[in-house]
Amino acid sequence: MRVAATIADEHAWVAGVLGAPVTAVQWRVWLYPAAEIVLGCSQRALHEEVARRAPPGVPVSVRPSGGGAVLAGPWMVGASVVLPPGHRLLAGGLVASYRWLGELHAQLMQEAGVDAREVVPQPAGSQAAADAVRWACFGSLSPWEVTDAAGRKLTGLAQQRRRGGVAFSAGTLVSRPDWRMLCDALGTPADAARLERLTAACDEAPGASGIDALEWAARIDRALRIALG
Repeated sequence: MRVAATIADEHAWVAGVLGAPVTAVQWRVWLYPAAEIVLGCSQRALHEEVARRAPPGVPVSVRPSGGGAVLAGPWMVGASVVLPPGHRLLAGGLVASYRWLGELHAQLMQEAGVDAREVVPQPAGSQAAADAVRWACFGSLSPWEVTDAAGRKLTGLAQQRRRGGVAFSAGTLVSRPDWRMLCDALGTPADAARLERLTAACDEAPGASGIDALEWAARIDRALRIALG
């Protein structure tokens, strides 16, 4: 199901589903009509100062899952998937459980003409990218997230694990955000140029045709319906 919503609506839906034992797979695909800044749960202490620096009318919230700050808006399409405990897609542990969702996004992008690929887990101790922007979700890479051929991030992933179920979240850059807005709000304006280099957008791919937020939302909704049965 595709829904135009705020980040608060998305979080409320996930919390409501996880608030009781999950007995069946559920999902939503989210379209964000206006800009919002979303901090990871470990960044909660920054909320007040980020909200003070954010542009007027741009809300700032904190999500229940970890990871870095996200700039949501019309340029991004989100997806939330909630699975019951013991579901086949949860096999293999925390990192491995992301694989199906990353592969699904990468395959869809390839079908749409975007040269995308999943981030394969690296051996322990591998050197991290020197140019990474660690405080931003799209400023670094985790296993099974999705990049273009040049390694620039297209899709970020997160999850929440509760006794009664597991919720996955994905956010895909269909077009390019204004990274200056996010970096100014976080008090690191110099990071905007780095985020520009570290990220891509589906509609920038030379082979992509007709990809916008509505089209991508329809594609991911159909793919989830097939994958989740």
